[in-house]
Amino acid sequence: MLNRLKSPDGASKNRTRVGRGEGSGLGKTSGRGHKGQKARTGGTAKVGYEGGQTPIHRRLPKRGFTNKFKKIYNIINVEKLSIFKNDDVIDAKTLIDRGVVKNIKDGIKVLGDGEIKVPLTVKANKFTATAKQKIEAAGGKVEVI
Repeated sequence: MLNRLKSPDGASKNRTRVGRGEGSGLGKTSGRGHKGQKARTGGTAKVGYEGGQTPIHRRLPKRGFTNKFKKIYNIINVEKLSIFKNDDVIDAKTLIDRGVVKNIKDGIKVLGDGEIKVPLTVKANKFTATAKQKIEAAGGKVEVI
């Protein structure tokens, strides 16, 4: 009966009430030890703080550059396209539907690794020379979007 259900023994515990007398085992210092920054209220250092010493993220030299305008393409090898049937038109939506790629970032780039035997029409943003050559050798077409 649902009205008689109860949680098994040990499933729930009472909240520990610290600072309620020595008999509780967590009286006086309430489990915080003696003195020091961590014993105080709000006493935690910021992330990366090293006690006044110059932190490591300031001691190490800064190098390099990140281009925020960089285009990130989904890369697909020609061999992945062999799962499609003859004369299929392959574009971004088709690749997502078939689970070849999860999402389209800044476009699709087709690389020439592997073999392809079926003639396909492939629409993508970029193709390598070998990928283009292998798709056309199989009787397919290449369309740059």
